[in-house]
Amino acid sequence: MPTVFLSPSTQEWNPYVTENKNEEMVMNQLADAMEPYLRSSAITFVRNDPSRNVAGAIADSNAGEFDVHLALHSNAAPEQFAGMLRGIDIYYAPSSYDSELLATIIANNLQRIYPVAGQVIARPTNSLGEVLRTRAVAVLAELGYHDNAEDAHWLQNNLEQIAQNLVLSLTDYFGIPYISATDPFYGTVDTGGSRLNLRSYPALSGQILTQIPDETQLIFNGETNGWLVTTYNGRTGYVSSEFIKL
Repeated sequence: MPTVFLSPSTQEWNPYVTENKNEEMVMNQLADAMEPYLRSSAITFVRNDPSRNVAGAIADSNAGEFDVHLALHSNAAPEQFAGMLRGIDIYYAPSSYDSELLATIIANNLQRIYPVAGQVIARPTNSLGEVLRTRAVAVLAELGYHDNAEDAHWLQNNLEQIAQNLVLSLTDYFGIPYISATDPFYGTVDTGGSRLNLRSYPALSGQILTQIPDETQLIFNGETNGWLVTTYNGRTGYVSSEFIKL
């Protein structure tokens, strides 16, 4: 199952023009809002250490086995254009087909919710380390200009919608269903003595990741068409609700 390294900005020195907030604070609030949707959609994740810099985030990402490295930022215009620019830039590695594909999916989905759809653009970068120096497929999202009042307001007032949109893009990229977040719920495997298959996709055609013994108690984070999202022995996937007693 897919695993994401989620890397919200650590730049607390970049203030928002609208309120007593900064880039690190708002991007971590966005990452917080993404977590329930990642869990419900069967995407496991690790967050960066906010006490480390970009080099530390890259090192931590490269020390693990991640399918995607997603960096979350907001932008600031050059001094001569301060407060004048708007837009979202999704940066990708020009040498990576998968990085460009993910950036394009994210940009296309964000166009549906950003007030100026034509200013959401997937762009190549030859300078951003979090895109170019990670082993995982990486993109860096500059989600508006925090020195522009309209963008800053949009970001702060729409964190939940942006979080859902970003997770939707990840599920599109991974080819798995997007599942709305719910409160965790509980159940017990009820197979009459046999073991229950944990699958990589919510269908009988999904690869069997592991098998769960009868009468095992589980926590579920989402449901789609008769399949439940759960984690067992560190593996996240889908089980048939037919064999679960809630």
